[in-house]
Amino acid sequence: QVQLVESGGGLVQAGGSLRLSCAASGTVFSIGAMGWYRQAPGKQRELVATITSSVTTNYAHSVKGRFTISRDNAKNTVYLQMNSLKPEDTAVYYCHAAQARRIGGSLYEYDHWGQGTQVTVSA
Repeated sequence: QVQLVESGGGLVQAGGSLRLSCAASGTVFSIGAMGWYRQAPGKQRELVATITSSVTTNYAHSVKGRFTISRDNAKNTVYLQMNSLKPEDTAVYYCHAAQARRIGGSLYEYDHWGQGTQVTVSA
């Protein structure tokens, strides 16, 4: 199994920065895309940024130009550098990893999630 452990959340003033980290451990074979999602109170979970194993990135329009996702495959870790934070960025941020496994000629994909880390941006 895969475990995702997040760190780096906290309280920051508008315009400030935070860097989130997520380290994968356990059965880390065939982990493909990794990413960050967030969920604000009363809102649905939404995609923030994703990064493939070949480091192709994708960002939500609301964070493009402010956030940067990166990964270190040797450490099985994905990062989210968040700059120019706004109060509307306040949410619980969740790390995600997609794992593909081929068993008996069939391909199976598993979704792994971190426990979530709180990011609060004050006005």
